[in-house]
Amino acid sequence: MNNKGYMKEMISIGLPVTLQSIFQASYSLVDQLMVGSLGSLSIAGSGLGAKFSSLVTFTLSSVAAVASILIAQYHGIKDKKGINQSFFSCLYISVIIMLLFTLPSLLMPDLIMRVYTDDSAAIHMAAQYLRVISISFIPMTFTLLASSYLRSIEKSKYPMYASVISVLVNIIFNYIFIFGKFGVPKMYLTGAAIGTLIARILEAFYLLYFILRLKLKKEIYLKPIHLWNTKFYKRISIIILPIMLNECSWSIGENIYAAIYGRLGTKALAAMTITNPLQGMFIGMFSGVSSAAVVMVGKRLGKNENEKAYDISKFLLKAGLVGSIIISIILALTIPFYVRLFNVEPEVEQMTIYIVYALSFVLFAKILNMIMGGGILRSGGNTNFTMVIDLIGTWIFGVPLGLLAAFVLKLPIYYVYLILSLEEIIRLIIGLFIVKTRKWMKNIT
Repeated sequence: MNNKGYMKEMISIGLPVTLQSIFQASYSLVDQLMVGSLGSLSIAGSGLGAKFSSLVTFTLSSVAAVASILIAQYHGIKDKKGINQSFFSCLYISVIIMLLFTLPSLLMPDLIMRVYTDDSAAIHMAAQYLRVISISFIPMTFTLLASSYLRSIEKSKYPMYASVISVLVNIIFNYIFIFGKFGVPKMYLTGAAIGTLIARILEAFYLLYFILRLKLKKEIYLKPIHLWNTKFYKRISIIILPIMLNECSWSIGENIYAAIYGRLGTKALAAMTITNPLQGMFIGMFSGVSSAAVVMVGKRLGKNENEKAYDISKFLLKAGLVGSIIISIILALTIPFYVRLFNVEPEVEQMTIYIVYALSFVLFAKILNMIMGGGILRSGGNTNFTMVIDLIGTWIFGVPLGLLAAFVLKLPIYYVYLILSLEEIIRLIIGLFIVKTRKWMKNIT
């Protein structure tokens, strides 16, 4: 009976989040499908620009994750002022971080892209893409915080609605600007960036509309707080600093992986770029379970119902394991049909298929780590656990294994990807051990 109740609660919270994540992943999928008709060089350029953009996204998401943790627990005890303070404090911090990334991306995108590859043509393409896409960091900052806020108070359908509109707008404007329709000149890769920028602006405004409407109906309480509320910042710094270090460290590691792929050649980089939307799409299917974990577990911890919180954690991990195995099989079976959508060389097609086979092998670990690290362990506010797990996984195993496979053993890219992805197994083993100790279960309100 408990499992039935947990399943119903997980679906009500997590399904809109899952759909939103799939819609968000389709941003890059739509870009790649349209840009894919322009050839391997354009695919590689968009992949490099998007990889740095993901560094920004993950860093901002770390602050949004802290907002989710705090708001979920305050929501559990119905503390509206605590929810309000948590939202605005994290929003102010996010704006400062966003500016630190946006300004360099606008002023020196070429220099940033040289970190990833030494191919001058790919650098030029990627820099053009990054300069435009960096403007979208501004609306994206608000979208991430607003989505976390609404999910944590169990109103996750509103971010989903915003994402649906955003994706549709993205498809339409990508088509117009990439291929030069309705009198607009062809902009190729830059056109893809402009389409994404317009879509993210509209998504942010749509979420703002929803929040204002809920505020007028008095369903939520929101009132801007003083910018320099040092007392509250000191309190949340215990949570936010480890999680920011965690996300930054992990994202820098991912960017090092991208730099490794970039130095294996443009074809290898194009193959890896083609797989990125698939990873975002299939892993995104379980992001709702991770977000549900923050709310479901965090709410119980806020009420000091630790035993229920632990039962829910076990249920969510089991659901993630069963689902991930099914998804892995589907992914491996459908990849040959997916690669045919792109205008790339047969060699790139074959590389892509092998990379996705490797992904299918480790997908269960990636998904369970997301549910555990991004949801269960963080719900208690002790983010030091997830920081240690990610530091060990990325820097003791992932990066050294990737460098060894690529530059010492000189293996093909699909073997390089498989070998460095084994760090997910290490994270999973450590994470499961920590979950069983129950030391992460804290009431932080």
